[in-house]
Amino acid sequence: QVHVVESGGGLVQAGGSLRLSCAASGRTFSSYAMGWFRQAPGSEREFVSAVNWSGGITQYADSVKGRFTISRENAKNTVYLQMNSLQPDDTAVYYCAARVAGRASVAASEYDYWGQGTQVTVSS
Repeated sequence: QVHVVESGGGLVQAGGSLRLSCAASGRTFSSYAMGWFRQAPGSEREFVSAVNWSGGITQYADSVKGRFTISRENAKNTVYLQMNSLQPDDTAVYYCAARVAGRASVAASEYDYWGQGTQVTVSS
């Protein structure tokens, strides 16, 4: 079993920044792909960003490209999501997920372990 725990959410004004962190248990963290998804009230969960096992391949939703950056520190079993130029449309619960297969994916169904989520609220 892999435990995934997100942190770093909060309330920020439009144009501001936040950095989300995601810590995952397990000695094989460095072999997992990791992804970030978000879900706004009344909306379906949507892909935000993903990184492959090594950190060498990243993917982003069009809506966050150029504003968000995903990175990972395998020595700390942690993945980050740096979010800049935040807008009210970015308001959502952000979820971190781990995929045992090391290849990054945009599909939520391909991730094996999920965290409880962290709320990000962007005020206008």
